[in-house]
Amino acid sequence: MLAAGFVALPVFALLPWLGGFAVASAVSYIADEALHVRSPGFVRRLATLQLDRTLRFAVRTVMLLALAERMDASDAMLVAALAVFSVHFALVMLYTALHHAVRRRRVLPLVVRNLDMSALPLPQQPPALLFRRFLRKLLHLDLLAHVGLLVALGTGTREWAYGGFALTVGITAVAVLTLAVQYLRARHMPVREDVFTEVNRQLAAYGPEVALYFSFAAVSRDFMYQVNMWIETLERLDRRPLIILRERASFRHLSRTRLPVLCVPKADDLAELDLSGLRVVLYPGNAGKNVHMLRIAEAKHVFIGHGDSDKLASSNRVSKVYDEIWVAGRAGRDRYRRVRHAISDAAIVEVGRPQLAPIRLHADRLPGPRPVVMYAPTWEGWSDDDCHTSLIPMGTRLIEKLLAEDVRIIYKPHPLTGKRSAEAAAADQAVRDLLHADNERRQAVRAQSDLAAVRPRLTEIRSRLDELAGRQKGDDAQQTREARLPEHDDAGEWHTLHAEWHRLFWESHGTSRHHVILEQLPTLYECFNQADILVSDVSSVVADFVASLKPYVLTNAHDLPDEEFRAAYTTAGGAYLLDRDCTRLPEILGSVRTPANDPMAPYRRTLKEYVLGPDHPTSMERFNAAVNALADKGAAELAEDRLLLEQTDLVG
Repeated sequence: MLAAGFVALPVFALLPWLGGFAVASAVSYIADEALHVRSPGFVRRLATLQLDRTLRFAVRTVMLLALAERMDASDAMLVAALAVFSVHFALVMLYTALHHAVRRRRVLPLVVRNLDMSALPLPQQPPALLFRRFLRKLLHLDLLAHVGLLVALGTGTREWAYGGFALTVGITAVAVLTLAVQYLRARHMPVREDVFTEVNRQLAAYGPEVALYFSFAAVSRDFMYQVNMWIETLERLDRRPLIILRERASFRHLSRTRLPVLCVPKADDLAELDLSGLRVVLYPGNAGKNVHMLRIAEAKHVFIGHGDSDKLASSNRVSKVYDEIWVAGRAGRDRYRRVRHAISDAAIVEVGRPQLAPIRLHADRLPGPRPVVMYAPTWEGWSDDDCHTSLIPMGTRLIEKLLAEDVRIIYKPHPLTGKRSAEAAAADQAVRDLLHADNERRQAVRAQSDLAAVRPRLTEIRSRLDELAGRQKGDDAQQTREARLPEHDDAGEWHTLHAEWHRLFWESHGTSRHHVILEQLPTLYECFNQADILVSDVSSVVADFVASLKPYVLTNAHDLPDEEFRAAYTTAGGAYLLDRDCTRLPEILGSVRTPANDPMAPYRRTLKEYVLGPDHPTSMERFNAAVNALADKGAAELAEDRLLLEQTDLVG
């Protein structure tokens, strides 16, 4: 439609045919706007060909002027039209320059949450009407002049044209003047030194002792689970915690927390923070920017990871840079022992996995007539060396076999699936298509109607959860301007809403539909609680599922001998192993349909303690004790160093 509209414009302008031109112009406007809403990727590709929105509007205007000339419009009207459209585009350019200037001035060296920044004189962000999608709004103001000129050409009444001209230029000029006022306000943004003075004053009042530090170059909400999984654990520590992020995108995807949060993109700015009171820094991931934090000599640095798995990343030699490595259980310790020169055994501490508390035990769920199988393959990894995904070699075959066994399927792929490999992306889509087709075949109409009935409430809960997570509207400066100390602990409301959302979601989908889970809700652990058995690859998902004591399956996509596979991967000790052709699948599902026939059950109980540690004391108690012990150790060493320095000065 867009192409047809623009091809028709010069044809109707040269004929000339007013009615055809009006229709073609309307089609081009509507198609242009629809593409921006429904297919922004295509619009970006047009821009790479220099066919951006501004050029498309300019072409439409030139064709309108050509039509007016062909229809023998007066010279005065043509000159006025040319002047008006030129002024309009000039004002749009000026508005764009002001917009960029305001945005640049409102960029702070850091973004803050849960610290009182009211003393910092940060001006209010310009209204969304002026700031968001401004180019689309401004360019569309030419519609008034276009319509006025077309009506004037059709009726011979020039007042329509001049009226449209006046409205286009007048409204655009008012918009420019309004934004100019916002620019003058933005000039009063506090300077860098004042920002850090206030932040350091707030930090001194809070006195952080523990920091969770996170950086990831390609950060998005898909990576923020590495931080979000630790938030509740941090909030329950005896020591005062702080969260430090390095990418602005990660700040926007942070979950609910009452802890102070700092997002500091630049290393030089990070060095301006007074973090001398920190005693322990926790790292959930290995990243190059970790070195910017490792420079703090007063603190002890600990790699805690974001999951316990048999992948190479869980025993990386880079871990030598940390003072300690905290693992879930003895399996993690043994994994590092197998990597020579990685880290001394004394520096490894077993702290459990505090995040696993929401996972219900095997005995708490009885399988129904159609067992629920959760398929959670990992992604293809950064390279073929760490590629453990089963999607490519056997994903579609597995789903086809499961559907033949009359089970319900919860499919939750890794959020990065298909990011590197087109084959993985194709396999992922094929699995989704199979599940969708089976849902259609079963004609789960009731489930659809039930879901429609509760969808408004689900949306309402999601909106409230976003509010509790602190995802306010506005730019980074606006969020910092509104940052305050939490007035009360809203964890109770957060958990209540989460529980209600999940209850409504599962109940509304009925007992017949398969699920493809791609969003953050329902959570991974809530999917665990719905499943009777897990099918997965070598990943931390398996280690976490072990906490449920439910049957689980590891994919052996390369058909290694069972003994060799179990020797290579710790979590295989309590797993059923599934060959590439899935010939063992009916036998494996028997462990769910007939729980008494579950030969791997005793192995899972043994493996749970080996991988995740003992049930008592609890993981939270062990993690908290480890933080306290290391903080005390660091403080004692720091006091000893200062005493030694004072003695040296006296001797000198």
